Amino acid sequence: MTKPRLAVIGGSGLYQLPDLVGLQRHNIETPFGAPSGPVVVGSLGGVSIAFLARHGAGHRLLPTEINTRANIWALKSLGVDRVLSVSAVGSLDEAMQPLHVALPDQYIDRTRHRHETFFGDGIAAHVSLADPTCDTLRNAAAQAAEDSGATVHRGGTYLCMEGPQFSTRAESNLFRSWGATLIGMTNMQEVRLCREAEICFASLCLVTDYDCWKTDEAHVTVEAIIHRLELNAECARRTVTTLAPRLGSRECHCGTVLDTAIVTAREMIPVEAVQRLGPILARVLGPA
Repeated sequence: MTKPRLAVIGGSGLYQLPDLVGLQRHNIETPFGAPSGPVVVGSLGGVSIAFLARHGAGHRLLPTEINTRANIWALKSLGVDRVLSVSAVGSLDEAMQPLHVALPDQYIDRTRHRHETFFGDGIAAHVSLADPTCDTLRNAAAQAAEDSGATVHRGGTYLCMEGPQFSTRAESNLFRSWGATLIGMTNMQEVRLCREAEICFASLCLVTDYDCWKTDEAHVTVEAIIHRLELNAECARRTVTTLAPRLGSRECHCGTVLDTAIVTAREMIPVEAVQRLGPILARVLGPA
C-alpha cells in the first residue's frame, strides 16, 4: 500500500469521498479502542488519500462519544502525516455566512468529558499549541477551496463546545465577546492529538448557520443544517480533489515537535508506554 499523503476526517454530511478509486478498507485495532470506523485508503488524482468518517457509518456517534485518540492513532499507524478535518460549524461572526468556508487558526476548548492526550501512564510530554494548525496545510487548503469556487475566510477562532445540545443564546453571545468566530463540537481534540502525533492539521469548516445569537435569523436546527450540508459537502469534495495533487514534501516543523516535548527520562519510560504509542514515538524512540 502506498503511504497516504493526506487523511480527510469527514464530518456531518461528508461520509465518503466518492472519487476515491482502488479502495482498501483498514479495520485497525488500537491501544485506545476502536476508531469511528474503517479507514478507507484510495487514490485521488494519482495521490494516495485516507478517509475516516468521524461520526461512524450512519452518523451514530455523538461528538463526546467519538474516540479521537483511536482515530488519530489509526491514521498515524498508516503513515499519515497530514490531516484535513472537515466540519460543519455555526458562525459567530456575521461576515462568515452560511455556505461559506472558514479555516480557523485558533481554538478555545469548552469540552469537559473527553480524552485529549496520548501521554500519561509512565510518559509525560508537553507540546505547544500556541499556533495549533499547520500554516502550510491551512493555506494550501484555503487556496484549494477558493480555486474550487468557495467564499473562504482565512483564520478565525473555533470554539469547541461539549454538546450535543446547541448553545443557549447567553452562551452564544458570551463566546462572541471572547472573540470566537466559529462554534463546533469536534475539532479541539483532533487539534491536540494531531500535534502530539506530529501530524500537520487544518480544519475546513463549512458554515451552516448563525448558532442562535443572531436574533433576526432563525436559531440553529438540525433540519436547516442538513439542508446546507448537502451543498457544503460538494464544496468539500471539490476542495480535497484540488488540494491533494498540490501537496509536496513537508517543510513545516509539525513533524519534529516531540524532539523537545518529552520530559520523562528515556531510561524511565516503561516498555508498555513505548508499545502503546508505537507509531507516535517511533521517530524519536525507535521501534518498540
